[in-house]
Amino acid sequence: MAMHGMRGLSVFISDIRNCQNKEQERQRIDKELGNVRNRFKNEKGLSPYEKKKYVWKMLYIYMLGYDVDFGHMEAVSLISAPKYPEKQVGYIVTSCLLNENHDFLRLAINTVRNDIIGRNETFQCLALTMVGNIGGREFAESLAPDVQKLLLSSSCRPLVRKKAALCLLRLYRKNPDVVNVDGWADRMAQLLDERDLGVLTSSMSLLVALVSNNHEAYWSCLPKCVKTLERLARNQDIPQEYTYYGIPSPWLQVKTMRALQYFPTIEDPYTRRTLFEVLQRILMGTDVVKNVNKNNASHAVLFEALALVMHLDAEKEMMSQCVALLGKFIAVREPNIRYLGLENMTRMLMVTDAQEIIKRHQAQIITSLKDPDISIRRRALDLLYGMCDVTNAKDIVEELLQYLSSADFTMREELSLKAAILAEKFAPDLSWYVDVILQLIDKAGDFISDDIWFRVVQFVTNNDDLQPYAAAKVKEYLEKPAVHETMVKVSAYILGEYSHLLARRPGCSPKEIFGILHEKLPTVSTTTIPILLSAYAKILMHTQPPDQELQSQIWAIFNKYESCIDAEIQQRAVEYFALCQKGAALMDILAEMPKFPERKSSLIKRAEYSEADTAEQSAIKLRAQQQPSNALVVTDQPPANGATSPVPVGPLSLAMVPSMITTEDHTSTDPALSQQNGSLTKVDPQHPSADLLGDLLGPLAIEGPPGATVQSEYNAVSRLEGGPDAVDGSAIVPVEEQRNTVQVPHCLIMFTHTPSS
Repeated sequence: MAMHGMRGLSVFISDIRNCQNKEQERQRIDKELGNVRNRFKNEKGLSPYEKKKYVWKMLYIYMLGYDVDFGHMEAVSLISAPKYPEKQVGYIVTSCLLNENHDFLRLAINTVRNDIIGRNETFQCLALTMVGNIGGREFAESLAPDVQKLLLSSSCRPLVRKKAALCLLRLYRKNPDVVNVDGWADRMAQLLDERDLGVLTSSMSLLVALVSNNHEAYWSCLPKCVKTLERLARNQDIPQEYTYYGIPSPWLQVKTMRALQYFPTIEDPYTRRTLFEVLQRILMGTDVVKNVNKNNASHAVLFEALALVMHLDAEKEMMSQCVALLGKFIAVREPNIRYLGLENMTRMLMVTDAQEIIKRHQAQIITSLKDPDISIRRRALDLLYGMCDVTNAKDIVEELLQYLSSADFTMREELSLKAAILAEKFAPDLSWYVDVILQLIDKAGDFISDDIWFRVVQFVTNNDDLQPYAAAKVKEYLEKPAVHETMVKVSAYILGEYSHLLARRPGCSPKEIFGILHEKLPTVSTTTIPILLSAYAKILMHTQPPDQELQSQIWAIFNKYESCIDAEIQQRAVEYFALCQKGAALMDILAEMPKFPERKSSLIKRAEYSEADTAEQSAIKLRAQQQPSNALVVTDQPPANGATSPVPVGPLSLAMVPSMITTEDHTSTDPALSQQNGSLTKVDPQHPSADLLGDLLGPLAIEGPPGATVQSEYNAVSRLEGGPDAVDGSAIVPVEEQRNTVQVPHCLIMFTHTPSS
């Protein structure tokens, strides 16, 4: 009978396996489910044995991914069967098919409790396993005290206590409040004296969960953990079955060191000394061997030991030992070990003294950038980024630039962002910073975010002695045959502002600068044309008295774009053409850009937000606390925008480029394209969220305030609001000119300035 019954299950399984396609399989399963459903309806004639067979079939169908929405009651009822085979099926199928909120579970709670407190060890284990798997609130409330008693019972066999510890762990994770832990710490400490390694390992898992939630209550367990580690490290009293490739229970070692990391410190000198001796032994005794499994086990222990050494902020000597060991790891052939070495070195950057020691391995880390495995290349990049400081920034950034040309496309964006941030934070001087960013744009233009070139514009604007250098440099790049559009943007901006500083150099006359820029115009998209138009207006403004030929060329371009379909381009062309006919008065309107207010770098913000809470991020935080390079400071000249003192531009300290038009929210941060939907907005600098009447009135239709004072033929005031919480604000004060209202466009705001009165 028994053979025949289970044969039914075997036949069903082989039928399913022999199905030619999914459709056949579904038909066979529907047929079987129909049969099982009918048998359950006439339950009176079912023996416990048959019920068991059908419940097994249900489980198999469920495991294949089909819905089984009946028969749950039958599965739960098998839990109370007196014999093991039926009871086992009941427990297994219930824990697979039902979740913790299922009503049928309530029916089983009493049976489960009776099994837990009964004397049958096999039933106890089945019950504990199911409670651990389902772990619902009701189970926790009704059964946790019984599970705790089992764990502490001296009369229970280790097999049962081991399961009780894991069951309690699961209940505690799901519902920390229902596990009564008052006075539990002393019991926990007793459990750590356990000789049986199985019970000890399960208890240690429970301890890790308890101390991660609240270490305060468990100080009495700390010396016991150290004692356990010592016992394992000296291999005292460790049964053969608990050693793995000659390593005494690597799992227990890892868990114990994990638990110790939740305690903030170790006060007792004896305990601390014992622990460091054990850690020393682990560090000294770990080497790379041929056997992969042995390597995995010993490295699991080693890397947990390294984490504990870092957590305890060990003596410098021990730190250098750790780094030396990792140095060996990043040089081996096995890629997994190299990966772990690089990852753990990155973690070590968090430790105060370790950075200097890590620098000794710089050459090997740079070699890892060229590793065939992309995950190793990424770790090497993270590590170089984290270990960079003023002393090695030049070497590291230059390596990253070299690597950029051969790097994977998938890594180029991250690479260029990191190179840009490091260049900014640790630049020995500003001209080097400009060189690096221009090389980045040249080599990886497609991967350079706007933030990066906005940033160069900020530094050049804020540092007077950098302006001629930057202008000459971008001119060199523009003369190359193929130039990325981002390079055209940054060059047009810088040459528009500062090309007049090069006027005396050969090949740098306004006409020649215009020629170099203008030949790029057919190759760029509509977002770049407005920047070029602004640059032309600036070049014209700087050639006073005007060069007639240049003037007519530029006016012709403005004329051409006055009918452009793009509102932004059209508006600039119309307004610049009108302004350019004002002659020398243009000098006042298009005067040089004001200095940018001090802000935290948007690049750094991106780096901080995009990274999860990883070792790398901890390294960034550590780096941020270090002394920054003081190269990036503004010259002492009083800034033109009326501020009283120069704005220091420190590394990592400018956030967004101030957006030029203010509404309720922040708008464009592009220094050259500050616009608000192509329309003018009149802004009151005292009240940043001024009304947007201009949106309705359209371009060039805003009336100036009556009786506004006239400082020159036109007067445009651009005002950049500072302050940590201020919305970026700028004001345009339109002026009446003999009753004809003229409005200086907001699209000029980057290029306009208050004339000094």
